[in-house]
Amino acid sequence: MVGKYSASMIAKWFLAYNRKVMSDGDSEYISNLKLQKLLYYAQGTYYAIKDQLLFSEPIVAWRHGPVVETIYHEYKSNGSNGIVFEEEYDFSCVDSETEKILEDVYDTFGQYSAWKLRNMTHSETPWQNTEINDIINTELIKDYFLKEYIE
Repeated sequence: MVGKYSASMIAKWFLAYNRKVMSDGDSEYISNLKLQKLLYYAQGTYYAIKDQLLFSEPIVAWRHGPVVETIYHEYKSNGSNGIVFEEEYDFSCVDSETEKILEDVYDTFGQYSAWKLRNMTHSETPWQNTEINDIINTELIKDYFLKEYIE
């Protein structure tokens, strides 16, 4: 199944949106670990609501939780530091319905630290039922989110 956007576009949306929230003084930079968890929660929420993948890139069960490997490698030079996102970003490249879902994901999960999100994913069945370094089945993610977050 093809995703509506690329994981990179969604990652940049979160980083740009966070920058906007930071300008109001109510946030801090997002680390790569936290970004990975936001992507996971965005994929699960979007797929459960829309019955369509938000992005096509696989989410892999790493030791510290779900990871989109291409995005991890794009930002790994930041280490555990927050990602200073200075790129121009056009929010209109994401449709308004998707943006509403992403804002809800950010408001719900973005308040937590990277480590809290990591621990949350470790208690959830999609990560628990996947061998380390294997791709987490998107149907597992969708079913879990339908049951735990959407209904």
